[in-house]
Amino acid sequence: MKDTYCTLITEAGEQGKHKDGWKWYPRPQMKRDGYLILSEGWTLDGAPIHIPFVPQSVLSGYSGEVGERLIYQTTFRIPDTFDKERILLHFGGVDQIAEAWINDIYVGRHEDGYTAFSFDVTDAVRRDADNELTIQVTDTLSKEFPYGKQRKKRGGMWYTPMSGIWQNVWLENVPANYVEGITLKPDLEGVHITLERIGCVEATICGFRAVVTLHNGETYEQTFESCQEYLKVTDHVCADGSIYQPRLWTPESPYLYSMKIVTDTDEVETYFALRTIDIRNVEGVNRVCLNGEPIFLHGVLDQGYFSDGIYLPAEPEEYERDILRMKELGMNMLRKHIKVEQEAFYYYCDKHGMLVMQDMVNSGGYSFLRDTALPTLGMKRMKDTRKIGKRRKELFRKHVEQVISQLYSHPCIVAYTIFNEGWGQFDSDAMYDFVKKLDDSRLIDATSGWFWQKKSDFDSEHIYFKTRDLTVKERPLLVSECGGYSRKIAEHCFNLKRSYGYGSAGDEKALTDMITDMYRKMILPGIPKGVCGCVYTQLSDVEDEINGLYTYDRKVCKVDKEAMRKLAEELKL
Repeated sequence: MKDTYCTLITEAGEQGKHKDGWKWYPRPQMKRDGYLILSEGWTLDGAPIHIPFVPQSVLSGYSGEVGERLIYQTTFRIPDTFDKERILLHFGGVDQIAEAWINDIYVGRHEDGYTAFSFDVTDAVRRDADNELTIQVTDTLSKEFPYGKQRKKRGGMWYTPMSGIWQNVWLENVPANYVEGITLKPDLEGVHITLERIGCVEATICGFRAVVTLHNGETYEQTFESCQEYLKVTDHVCADGSIYQPRLWTPESPYLYSMKIVTDTDEVETYFALRTIDIRNVEGVNRVCLNGEPIFLHGVLDQGYFSDGIYLPAEPEEYERDILRMKELGMNMLRKHIKVEQEAFYYYCDKHGMLVMQDMVNSGGYSFLRDTALPTLGMKRMKDTRKIGKRRKELFRKHVEQVISQLYSHPCIVAYTIFNEGWGQFDSDAMYDFVKKLDDSRLIDATSGWFWQKKSDFDSEHIYFKTRDLTVKERPLLVSECGGYSRKIAEHCFNLKRSYGYGSAGDEKALTDMITDMYRKMILPGIPKGVCGCVYTQLSDVEDEINGLYTYDRKVCKVDKEAMRKLAEELKL
């Protein structure tokens, strides 16, 4: 299976269905009619390449050295349908530093390989002729930037590195005074709406109209005088004279309300859900509650690697299939581990009621002895006093801010992980306060695994190689990683000679028994005491790691589905 990368991601890059697989609207929570996805006619240093897939030359280190500058170029024409004043150039993700020119006019720079960005290119484009777009990308795998699990010499828990453009590039046509962003913060009766408007003299007094489609088929419309308002759906009087009863978003019934935002110059389609997530004392035990009701976070680690596209699947619908695979096994949460996904992933989680705990992407150096070996042996306390450079701190805070801004309005997001197992960890209590100020509507695992400080919404532990009695203190206890049992299936294995996991099973029954025994011996007895969730490692095999519930190519489920569903029922509160 190792050659899969080379069959999909070649210098030419056109492989059947993959050629058009990502002509999918890139921003489902903020849709307009005027857009153009730039997926055709690209070259990388003169050689043809298909965007958004990473080229084989970059995967192998690009001429032997990760970090050389990559020069992407394409030519496009502005569609006749672009009849509004402004044109924006959007990028879903470019690793690590991107600079852009249109017709030799410099239009902007972005630093961070995992967050979306855009430039206003109105003054650089020609509306009646071809336009030349040049993107220069620099990726040194600098540890000052968030870099995740990429390493040039991949192997073990380090994976194939990628550089360059790895998400969609697209144009959008907007009016002179347009809505740049929409922030949606729900409760159980309505949604707080904040618009960021470009061209508005005073953002606080520029109004808008909201048109919501209710689940009973009726339309509820309100007009507001400012850009920060609360839309209360329970104010709606139905056609039969009754007060509208809202439909809440849950994993079992993930209802999404469609909404149109109309200003004096702009019109945008979006959606929201009615739901809350918090911690409440329930019969003397602190519990995570969804919509005020206790819920057990039955999660799985999801690293977002794919055998046919590394950082992207061959088509966006594969995200949906992954989510449905986990729901079929009874899971209700994915811990999106040290990666920020394309918007399609979060949309499908919203649509199918999959909770998401979103990790920030780690920066900084890693020490096997300090960050893994000693904590695994029990040395899980360490003062948060490492010397961290000012530049790295600034880049990480900016990354955190951008991730939260980008994902804020997705109902699936219920929690954030700031630091994982000490990698890049600094000023954890101050970072907890920083994240809470940016988003007080989600829960925070400040230090996942170990090296805990004072502030976090969970006590968070990683437990491998054993089961043990769990001690719960005042905060809910989240077993944020565990298990990782391996089962090798030779014909679906990335690397037969160097594969690993945390304990080995020979067949489906053996692996299923190992997993269910761990839950019944360690997790289930802890739930009455306040164990609030468990994240099993992991959704699928990833390169050398063969501890997935599915193989890397997603062709084989390695566990007994019925037994996993039965276990999920036992975990429900």
